[in-house]
This record gives sequence, structure tokens and C-alpha cells, in this order.
Amino acid sequence: MNDLAVSLLPADLEQALLIGRVWRYGDVDGPALVAVRQGEVFDISAHASTVADLFERADLLAVARSGAGESLGTAADLMANALATAPDPAAPRLLAPCDIQPIKASGVTFAVSLLERVIEEQAGGDASRADALRASMQECIGADLSAIRPGSPGAAKLKDDLIARGLWSQYMEVGIGPDAEVFTKSQPMSALGFGFDIGLHRDSTWNNPEPEIVLAVNSRGQVVGATLGNDVNLRDIEGRSALLLGKCKDNNGSCAIGPFIRLFDDRFTLDTVRNADVSMLIEGADDGFELAGVSHMREISRDPLDLVGQTIGAHHQYPDGFVLFLGTMFSPIKDRAAAGAGFTHHLGDRVSISSPSLGALVNHVQRSDAIAPWTFGVRALYRNLARRGLLASDPA
Repeated sequence: MNDLAVSLLPADLEQALLIGRVWRYGDVDGPALVAVRQGEVFDISAHASTVADLFERADLLAVARSGAGESLGTAADLMANALATAPDPAAPRLLAPCDIQPIKASGVTFAVSLLERVIEEQAGGDASRADALRASMQECIGADLSAIRPGSPGAAKLKDDLIARGLWSQYMEVGIGPDAEVFTKSQPMSALGFGFDIGLHRDSTWNNPEPEIVLAVNSRGQVVGATLGNDVNLRDIEGRSALLLGKCKDNNGSCAIGPFIRLFDDRFTLDTVRNADVSMLIEGADDGFELAGVSHMREISRDPLDLVGQTIGAHHQYPDGFVLFLGTMFSPIKDRAAAGAGFTHHLGDRVSISSPSLGALVNHVQRSDAIAPWTFGVRALYRNLARRGLLASDPA
């Protein structure tokens, strides 16, 4: 078994309940729903035609633990194949572990990322101005932000102080105000999984990965599990105008999720997420550059359940459920080329996002218009399921 691939799986793999998706070739020639049990991958498509359907089942944990299905080998072997220079073209290929659910994201949920969003806005998307602005902003407000609870009387007072100093920003409003920023990151079926090339819009020259924990939520607003995600970010484009958020965030290959969704049970809970550490490593292919960092979820300014509640409720329903990025505190600022220029991706960068209970999500960086186009959407999925006789009635 590949030792590197094993290290990319949850540290307590023997106890973890993992759900995912793979593309099966041959007669299936389509996506299969899988469960990972003690490291072995089983096709459980007979129990639910989509991940969204599975998450509606009252017996979700029982199906994950023991639902009958064909063995497809080990998760480590599938992950090793996904990263191989010459992968086996007949082996199942890991996909993003969500399917027809909308892909939502929370922004500005950490004080550090709030500061960086304000810097982008003040710089107008010009990376060369960021270093000086960062020093100035930290001197004025950096210490204030880290201790503020969004929507509190203290936050309201800080808002008044910042307005008086001429430092108020639309990012401050969602960072410390009562309403969270929740936006549509990407479309159902568009997310890429472990090992795929992620994409940068060709217009961007200042960009970065955003390592995050992603919650899986069913149509009733119940959080059933969590995984890892890369909310690929174009700092220059959003910095020019927040109204360009769609161009900044939603492009071919701009969203990676995986490797698997870990279901909540007695061992892995929402409190595990609240206390998780999320690490990221960027390794340059052309310059030997390395950048590593860690986000501590205990420093998030809004509780995950608050973010879920601001997304779904009487004000907005999600009949297929949804997945929700929780935000990041990791805004890489280490100079890569010139002094003061900060960080931006180079093509070929390897991005690894990891957390001990969730494993690791690994992708490489290319251009959105140079990677494989997105062609397999919801209609294609249901045509494929119909051909295979897998269109289910209401979940159990």
C-alpha cells in the first residue's frame, strides 16, 4: 500500500465513516456513490442514487457502516493512482464527494481574512500596494478585530469608531456586523475532487488558495458531516470591485472538495470541527517555493451552526441540501518574487490542504481555460443514472 497515500487519509481511518464518489469506467461509465470502511472502498449506489439522497436517509449511518456493495479496492490505492504520473486509466477516479447540492461559502469569518479583504479593497486589486496597506491597517485596527464578536454591542461601537477614522468597509460590515457573508461559490456538479487540476482565470495575476472545512447539510438543515475544500480566490479581481465576486469565485476548476465527507458520529462531531486545525502546504513546481500555514477553527468569529442557520431556514430552503465552506484565516502574504509583492500562484503549484480527522485534499494549479472543461452536469448525471436503473424513489 502506498505510504504517502495512507498519510493523506484520516489519522483514525479505522474508525472513520467516509462517504465519497468515484467515476467508474467500463459498463458503468459514470459516477458511483462509495463508502470507505477501514480503508476499503465499497460502491453503495444501490442504496442511494446521489449523495444528496443518501443524506436524507434516516438510516444514513447504518448504510455507511454496512450497506452492501462491491469492493473497489482501497482508498489509499485510489488516491495514489490519482497522483501518479501515469495513472491507471481503468481504475476508479475520485470525484468531489458532493453532487447535486448547491455549493455555498461563508466569507470574512476570521479576523485575519477580514483584514486581507479590506487590504484588497483599499489596494484596488494592486498587489504592489498591499504590504504598505497591511502595516497601516494592522496598526489602526488589527488588535481590535480579533476580540470582537460579530453583531455585539462592542462590534457596533467599533463600527462607529472605524467610520470616524475613515476606515469603514463593506468587508467590515460582514466581518463584525450581525449578517454573515454567504454566497454561491460554485454550481452543483462543478466541484473537482482529489488529484484534479484546479483552475485560475487567465485575467488574474494575484491569487491564492483558501483552505477551509466544508460542512455537508441536508434539506432539513441537519449537518451530517464535514470535508475539506479549496475556495480558489482571485484577489486582484475581487479587489477591483466586490461586485466582481462571481468572476472571482466561480470559474472552471475554481472549487475543489474532498477527498471524502466524514459523517458525524460518536467519535467525530461538530465539536471536532470547532476545534480542528487546518494545514496548507503550497509547493512550487518551477521555483522550489514552499509556503506552509495552519488555520485554527477555534479562532473563527462565527460558530458553524450560526453560518448554517444564516444559510437555510424559513427565509431560504434547499430541497437538495447544500455544502457550506466555513471560511479561512489563511491569506498567504509571503513574498514569492519581488520584495513586497506578496504571494500569487504559479502554474503547476501543488496545493495540499489537510486536517488529521479529515485527511488531505491535494490538487495542482493550472488555468481555467486550459484544464478539462466541465461537461457532466445534473442532466448528464440523471441520464446516466436512468441508464443504470438507479433512479430512486424517496429515500428511506
